[in-house]
Amino acid sequence: MIMRNYRWCAATAAALLLTGCGGGAESDGENGKAAALTKEQVREVLPDGEAMTGWKESARPTAVKTDKLYRQQACPIKGNAGCENSRFFGASTFRHDDNAADVTFLIIAYDSEQAARAAYDVLWDGYYGKRAGQKAKAFGLGRIGDERDARFGTSGFQGEPGAVTQTRVGTTLLWTEAASAGKGGVDEDGVREFATVLAERARQAQNGDAPSAALGG
Repeated sequence: MIMRNYRWCAATAAALLLTGCGGGAESDGENGKAAALTKEQVREVLPDGEAMTGWKESARPTAVKTDKLYRQQACPIKGNAGCENSRFFGASTFRHDDNAADVTFLIIAYDSEQAARAAYDVLWDGYYGKRAGQKAKAFGLGRIGDERDARFGTSGFQGEPGAVTQTRVGTTLLWTEAASAGKGGVDEDGVREFATVLAERARQAQNGDAPSAALGG
């Protein structure tokens, strides 16, 4: 079944996140502020095959510097608003053959919590919050991250389910975008777990730990 109206970022992530630029470590460590992640830490935050048991990796975790090209992909609204003071952009994508479901994980890492907070509403209201369809309904994610939003809707003419979540964890904004070619492939509980895993991995990285959160963990 072809999803015509709505196609998540798997192809874009695979095609565009092919090359990267270096970046040094930076931390807002004073006064207990969250760390600004390096490019390598951003890549490690993205779930990999070990974190996604039962899913096949479609696009491996990749991180790039948010230069002019990648700001257009990460913040595709007028003036690339929401990408101010961003450092790196990353994505990974998975597919589940049993139910033809896809999930894409996205991250933008900023140089401070203030920058991430300022971008939150800009990107949710201006772009990401619309990616579950016009009639999508909000649903709860629980107490994950510092800010969070989620919508569940349809991804095509046939009513295929799709959902998008956005979370802020410290200096990062995080998204999960999930869709299925048939009913039952994506539900709120599954999407909630995806968002929780991604948020926890971002928290671990900002605490200086190796991200280890995984499905079922």
